[in-house]
Amino acid sequence: MLPWETNAQEYDQLFAHKCEDVEKRMLPLSLPPAVRHPSTTESYRVRAEFRVWHDEDEIDYVMFDPASPRAPVAIKDFVPALAPIRELMPRLLTYLKSRPTLRRKLFQAEFMATTTKELLVTLIYHRPVDDQWELEASELAKEFDISVVGRSRKQKRVIGQDYVSDQFCVNDRWYRYRQYEQSFVQPNAPVNQKMLNWAWTHSAQCPGNLLELYCGNGNFTLPLASQFPQVIATELSKSGTRAALENLHDNHIDNVAVIRLSAEEVSQAMAGVREFRRLSALPKPLSEYDLRSVFVDPPRAGLDDATLECVRQFEAILYVSCNPATLKQNLEALADTHSVKHFALFDQFPYTQHIESAVLLQRI
Repeated sequence: MLPWETNAQEYDQLFAHKCEDVEKRMLPLSLPPAVRHPSTTESYRVRAEFRVWHDEDEIDYVMFDPASPRAPVAIKDFVPALAPIRELMPRLLTYLKSRPTLRRKLFQAEFMATTTKELLVTLIYHRPVDDQWELEASELAKEFDISVVGRSRKQKRVIGQDYVSDQFCVNDRWYRYRQYEQSFVQPNAPVNQKMLNWAWTHSAQCPGNLLELYCGNGNFTLPLASQFPQVIATELSKSGTRAALENLHDNHIDNVAVIRLSAEEVSQAMAGVREFRRLSALPKPLSEYDLRSVFVDPPRAGLDDATLECVRQFEAILYVSCNPATLKQNLEALADTHSVKHFALFDQFPYTQHIESAVLLQRI
């Protein structure tokens, strides 16, 4: 059984069980009671990816059940996906069946949608995507009013654009985001809306200017910028840095400097261990910024030792985590200097064991 095929009526019980597991794990830390934020039970995912299965003249979207990983399961309706994806999937499959050029050696189909109903489809092939493919893909894009990206080994062809634009409302202000194909985005649109508002609300308790690590495309950066005089946001990924700069420009936000540095490099710069030429883009030296608050949204591995020592110097820490185990380890390491004032759980991944956690820490 695939995860979302669980009876939707059981969702509340499954979500409660996940929250209880995390809360039990955190008991030794004496955190405040967790505020629980559930997901909707369908039409929440902004992305969907499927293998394309060929059987003579038939093709299907398929996924693989973890309990039987070699047996393809045909997907007729991907319930978690946003409505534009669910509506397009069967229509696109019918279209592809009658277009030999578009279906030949088609290996994978990826869908990316927004709450504003923009839609991008990436078709991945085990063959080159040539001029004839581009001609027919252009007709496909026109037929369904979508953007199409064709990929094969060392090739990428774009019909339309390789991103979609979404928008989220925080404190009665709408923020517009470019979400690039094959770059990280928050997967659950309704829950992301809740997380943005949580971060904005609790950042009001954070003093000084803000340092943000792992800013990605600026998902949290845009609304947080309204709470601080100045923000320095860092991201190592080139595509993430580009998207963050574009999103800041599109939203007319001018108090944020985006620097392409890793969290480890930022820690070295803050400690004065190394100087980085990329920091020369700042209007003034890093040491002259009144950086007293930090926002972190690290990968599953959590914060490494050097970054932990860096964030320890801040008066307030906003920490969003996709891994309760590493969050607990990091909170234990910070317990001698900071206490947790707010604790929240967000169900970014319904019907799975994964959950997103968020805490506000303040210096003792």
